[in-house]
Amino acid sequence: MRKVIVLACLAMLPFSYAAAEGFQVNAQSTKQAGMGHVGVAMKLGAESMHFNPAGLVFMDKHVDLSAGVSGVFATAEFQKDNYSFETDNTPSTPLYVYAGFKIYDNLAAGVMINTPYGSSITWGHDWAGAHLCQEISLKAFNIQPTVSWKIMDRLSVGAGLMMEFGNITLNRALIGPGEMGQMAERMIAANPALGALIPQEVVETIAKYDDAAAASVGLKGSAGVRFGFNVGAMYDINDKFTVGLSYRSKVTAKVKEGSIALDYTNEAELMALLEQVNGLLQMMGQSGVAVPPLNQGTFSAELPLPDNWNVGLTYRPTERWTVSGEVQFVGWGAYDALDVHFSPSSLSQYDIHAEKKYKNSRIYRLGGQFAATNRLDVRLGAYFDESPVEEEYLNPETPSMNKLGITAGLSFRPIEAMSVDVAFSYVTGFGRDGSYTDTDLILGQPRVFGGHYEATALMPAIGVSYAF
Repeated sequence: MRKVIVLACLAMLPFSYAAAEGFQVNAQSTKQAGMGHVGVAMKLGAESMHFNPAGLVFMDKHVDLSAGVSGVFATAEFQKDNYSFETDNTPSTPLYVYAGFKIYDNLAAGVMINTPYGSSITWGHDWAGAHLCQEISLKAFNIQPTVSWKIMDRLSVGAGLMMEFGNITLNRALIGPGEMGQMAERMIAANPALGALIPQEVVETIAKYDDAAAASVGLKGSAGVRFGFNVGAMYDINDKFTVGLSYRSKVTAKVKEGSIALDYTNEAELMALLEQVNGLLQMMGQSGVAVPPLNQGTFSAELPLPDNWNVGLTYRPTERWTVSGEVQFVGWGAYDALDVHFSPSSLSQYDIHAEKKYKNSRIYRLGGQFAATNRLDVRLGAYFDESPVEEEYLNPETPSMNKLGITAGLSFRPIEAMSVDVAFSYVTGFGRDGSYTDTDLILGQPRVFGGHYEATALMPAIGVSYAF
């Protein structure tokens, strides 16, 4: 049972993975959501604090306020042979609030609150991959004070201090559906005489868990405040072209003392069953099996939220048209392995070093905006998001794949100072095959879980901004 903790701890993966692909929250502006989430080379007023803080200084008014919320409705599906299973996810609702202030003509400052990472995925308690993932819920928040300075008429720079914190809840099976039966089959295959010694009631009890997880583990952890920075520069080449560059630093999320809880389908029945099985094993001169008291310990872990480079170009062919494109480089190469440590010292033997070998990835974005009237703007966009996960590390915790997003949106100004914004995004994954290898909890042997994954997401958004 030395590796029994592995399943619980590897579920920490989505906390970091959400930062780059799969469950990255592209919902930091309703306006920009309609344009494929471009923005590094655009002057967005207070909303520039996220996309490129250098753009904040170009705000037209003394005060610029913006707020919005999105709904993320994501679905993933697993298929292998004649078996298929679909998630039953709870929608997540990332939000943002921006407040920008013009101090001088060449100086502006502001503060923002947003949820750059957040997701939920629910596969269910008793599905075939329950030993890898049953349910995940992640919430991460960022508070960023920002300053922006116009060095000259065409050139500006900006910087923000990122203060990030969050929490995560994860559940997965310690003894998944069918694993009790598989254990019995392997023991009998290794010791044929054992088959005649197993009472019928034990056989019947084991059969109850063919389609049910006998025992599960739940992790809850909070990551304390961690600091990073967001810097950028913006330059108007001429009246029609603007180029922008921004960098968001890597932040290491640290869970110092997370809690562990155990859950049983029928604890009394399972304990009695293991007692009978262990009695038979001892008769054969073999060591017994047990569910260790994980709920008496805590865990700690460190996970990198990778750095991001964004470079983009905006073109304004006429007063009514704006077209922008950009590339985001995500430094996922920093996520080489997951290290988890356990307390008290009696659990330190389960400390984990699990290799991940992620690769750097890119996101390509393109968006357009048309001022249809003095009160109405319409937008379209698209983006292509590369997966950083190698085929041999594909896991139902984060069914990663290359994705294509198609977006649309509009803004209506009932009065000159106010804008009401709506947007809608459709994201479809390019289905892929893959597998993940972990260690069997009971027998301590490597096992492979793999198949074909599909994923889609719908993201409606609404926002309002006011400047005066």
